[in-house]
Amino acid sequence: MSTSSPVPKKILVVPLDWGLGHATRDIPLIAELLNAGCEVLIAAEGKHAALLAQEFPQLTILPLAGYNIRYAKKGVFFGLKIVQQIPKIYRAVANEKAWLHKTVKEHGIDAVISDNRFGLSHPDIPCVFISHQLLIKTPFGGITEKILKRINYFYIKKYSACWVPDFSGEPNLSGELAHPSELPANVTYLGCLSRFEKKQGVAQKYDLLVLISGPEPQRTQLEELIISQIKPLPVKALIVSGKPDQAFKKEIASGITHVSHLNAKELNDAMLASGLVLSRSGYTTLMDLAKLDKKAILVPTPGQTEQEYLGKWLMEKGYFYNVPQHEFDLTQALKASKNFPFRSFSQEQDMSAYKEVVRKFAASL
Repeated sequence: MSTSSPVPKKILVVPLDWGLGHATRDIPLIAELLNAGCEVLIAAEGKHAALLAQEFPQLTILPLAGYNIRYAKKGVFFGLKIVQQIPKIYRAVANEKAWLHKTVKEHGIDAVISDNRFGLSHPDIPCVFISHQLLIKTPFGGITEKILKRINYFYIKKYSACWVPDFSGEPNLSGELAHPSELPANVTYLGCLSRFEKKQGVAQKYDLLVLISGPEPQRTQLEELIISQIKPLPVKALIVSGKPDQAFKKEIASGITHVSHLNAKELNDAMLASGLVLSRSGYTTLMDLAKLDKKAILVPTPGQTEQEYLGKWLMEKGYFYNVPQHEFDLTQALKASKNFPFRSFSQEQDMSAYKEVVRKFAASL
């Protein structure tokens, strides 16, 4: 008499459409869920769907509209522009809540992992919220941050668990963002969440790897700034534009290559083969840099308070060199980084701690 194998549990993973960071940091989680024998469905659209389809061509991707936040052209108005769109965010949260109830029924979903999307809790199944921002930094400080924290915790408490991609103690990568004085009761720290793997003995191919990322129009502004300043320099460099929905590769000057996008393996190899990385201080990028133990120059997205805080805080800790975009001069930054006493993060923490959390979650379903 043959025994039938258990039906795999269906887990829905949904990243926030804020830059590509949420989608990329979900890649190791999805891989670990698949390793645990789960069936994974993804909900995304646009370049987030394109990136995840490239990494997991075998998985079903359901269309789900994002929050479609618009960003200010000038960094000084970044926070104000976000605040103006709060009603739009509330509508998106209500829409995704209705969408989830319908999707759980249609597809027989057993659990949900929501990367920073507030409306994806469900009363009948386990639902996880992922965030490294328990405390949300704003340009307006004090009272605004207290109000946002209250709203944030209101939604987080609707979920079965809140997974924080960082370490609970020292050293950590997020500072007070993920370590406020008061924590929600359902918090579990995941440790560093990176899709990349460290390898020994990789020969240096580039002096500098430039990773362009983040919301428009600031993404393009940084790209144009870098390209104009790098062309005359005697460096071997690779510039990656972070556009998975496009395809181009060109040499913009001797020894300087510009590409639209690299998949996870290609980017992993490029980072390992680079002496120095230049990037935004987006949190996913910081986790990748820490996991691979790379020296980096950080240029926070202007007006994005979280990135500005992380850049300054991590420079104070000695992990990365940080420079604001309005002061950015590539020649000066390269010179300063040579004298900066970079400290290694990856030698101080377990970089695969998240795997045990994911396996326990899968086993509990």
